Amino acid sequence: MEAKAVAEATATADAAYVPSPSLMNASNATVLLKQVDGPSLTNYEEKESVYVGRSIPIGAGGSLSVPIHVTTPGSVVEYAVENKAHDIAFGVTAEREEGVTVVKETTRTEASTAPITGKFLVGSVPCLIEFRFENDYSWFREKVVSYKITVTPPSRETLVAGRRRRAKACVKAVDEDLASAAKRLTSASEQRFKMEQEIESLMKTLDHKKKSLSVVVAEEKWLKERTILREEQKKLLNSRLENGWEDDLANGTD
Repeated sequence: MEAKAVAEATATADAAYVPSPSLMNASNATVLLKQVDGPSLTNYEEKESVYVGRSIPIGAGGSLSVPIHVTTPGSVVEYAVENKAHDIAFGVTAEREEGVTVVKETTRTEASTAPITGKFLVGSVPCLIEFRFENDYSWFREKVVSYKITVTPPSRETLVAGRRRRAKACVKAVDEDLASAAKRLTSASEQRFKMEQEIESLMKTLDHKKKSLSVVVAEEKWLKERTILREEQKKLLNSRLENGWEDDLANGTD
């Protein structure tokens, strides 16, 4: 019954697979395929990984974190933790690119008489599982904890089936993004064409303005020179009218 439940949960997780934003935005197509394919089956071994910690002291106000990286989709994580005396705060989280999922909420528990056990499926990878023991609420007592964490990878047959399910789910996601991108591409192309036409019109207007400017600049230069000339002429004429002509004065003409 347990194996059936795990198989159903794995199938559900694979069918609901959605590529992460970084995978969808990767410039290389094979990055997404590697995630869908999962581990290579060439030398695949259905070998579980065991992480054990015995009688680890956690001082008053302290904490202990046990991070475990899971890279094979469909892996089952099982744990058993205990402490020698008094209670200890214990929790489990799963961190992926999309965010952090609380597997077991951190609560103060008494595990000196019977270990705290649990089991869960890791459907989407890569995933960082963090087991955390906290003694920050205690001012005086040191706590001593032990743990055993087992990560059991899926069977070869499960991996093969999972690949197909993830690929189908991924095709759906890629199709949806393709349709969205194609629609946006059409809009962007239309906008580019419109802006190019506007720029061309503005360039023509600019050329016309430049020509008009050159005419105005030339006229301004001519008018400046004409103004200077007329001012000089006016000055000379007024001087003659006020002081007379030199030849008239020389000949005694009044």
